Amino acid sequence: MSPESGADRNGEPVLRLAGIVRESIVDGPGIRFTVFCQGCPHGCPGCHNPETHDFAGGSDCSADRLLEEIDKDPLLAGVTFSGGEPFCQAEAFELLGRKVKERGLSLTVFSGYTYEELQEMAGRDEHVRGLLEITDLLIDGPFLQEQRDLTLQFRGSANQRLIDMNRTREAGYPVMWGQDS
Repeated sequence: MSPESGADRNGEPVLRLAGIVRESIVDGPGIRFTVFCQGCPHGCPGCHNPETHDFAGGSDCSADRLLEEIDKDPLLAGVTFSGGEPFCQAEAFELLGRKVKERGLSLTVFSGYTYEELQEMAGRDEHVRGLLEITDLLIDGPFLQEQRDLTLQFRGSANQRLIDMNRTREAGYPVMWGQDS
């Protein structure tokens, strides 16, 4: 995990970002505001966002500033956290995620960690646990160039899973998104 970037004027953690996309239809269900975090420990060969890997890159942004932009768009179905690796800034992304959920928006999170690795990390880090608790759709696992498949919905390689976190919490094991009951 990387150290958090600092705090804003309210003492809340600041997010280190690579950028945003105000309206995306490829980063989760519906029209989404996508936040690309800066910093990633995975270094997956063939990564779609290699410019997000350097933890020293990008720029700082407060959750409140992002929320101002999110609030401008009444068409949004939700917000997506992508990377980089959002769980390396778990405290800041948990804070932003809670504020997103208060607005009635869904939350999708991409992670190069697997669900199982995140569960293990959540046992040691309350903010990883908190971010998982508010996530609706988790797209997990590293990008694997040898399993690259551009026909897959919302992901780049066949090993990555779309995990319905609401149903997973109820079932106690990973339930894939879109899977019938």
